[in-house]
Amino acid sequence: MAKKIDKTEERIVAVEEAFSKTEQFIEKNQKIILIVVGAIILVVLGYFGFKRLYLAPREKEAQSQMFMAEKYFEMDSLTRALKGDGNYLGFLDIMDQYKFTKSANLSHYYAGICYLKKGEFQNAIDHLSDFSSDDELIGPMATGALGDAYMELNNTDKAIDCYLKAADKRKNDLTSPMFLMKAGMACELAGKNDLALKTYMRIKTEFSRTNEGREIDKYIARLNGLVKK
Repeated sequence: MAKKIDKTEERIVAVEEAFSKTEQFIEKNQKIILIVVGAIILVVLGYFGFKRLYLAPREKEAQSQMFMAEKYFEMDSLTRALKGDGNYLGFLDIMDQYKFTKSANLSHYYAGICYLKKGEFQNAIDHLSDFSSDDELIGPMATGALGDAYMELNNTDKAIDCYLKAADKRKNDLTSPMFLMKAGMACELAGKNDLALKTYMRIKTEFSRTNEGREIDKYIARLNGLVKK
C-alpha cells in the first residue's frame, strides 16, 4: 500500500514540475507568444474577411457576367464565349478580372473546351491544366478533354495517362467506361496491345452493364488474337 502511495506522490510531483516548467517558459517568452497568437488571429480574420467582404461580392459579379458567355458556349459561338460581345465579358476576361473565384476556375474549363473545338490544342491544354474540380462529371470530363488535346498533338502517352486518370477520378458508369475505352484505343494506336487488353478487361469486369461493357467482348477477342500472334 505504501509503495502505491509513493508512486502516486511521485506522479503528482512530476506533473507539478511539468506545470512549473511550462509557467516559466510562458513567463520568459510571453511577448513572443502574444505576437504569434496575435498574428494567427489576424491571418484567420483576414482570410474570413477576404472571403466574405471581397470574394463573395466578386463571385456574384462574375456569375452575372458569365451567364452570357455560357449562353454563347451552348450556341457554339466560341469566339464570343471566349472574348465577350462588348456588353458581357467572355471566359478569358472573367478568369482575368475575377481571380480566385469559382467562376474564374470554371472559365478555364469552358475556355479549354472552346479551344479544343477551335483546333487550338495547346491553348486547350493550358486552360484545362489550370482547371480543378471534384465534381462527379466535370472533373473527369476536363481531364478526358485534356487527353483529347494531347491526342490531337500526337502525344499518345500523355493522352493515355489523362484518359486513365479521367476514368479513375470519380468512378461512375458514364465517364469511367467512356475514358477507359478511349485509353484502350489510344493504347492500340501506340502499339501497347497488352495495356489495351488490360484496359478493355477493366470495362468488362467493372462496367459490364454500360454500353461500352456490352460491346467490349469483340474488342477483347480481337486483341486476344493479336497478342497470341
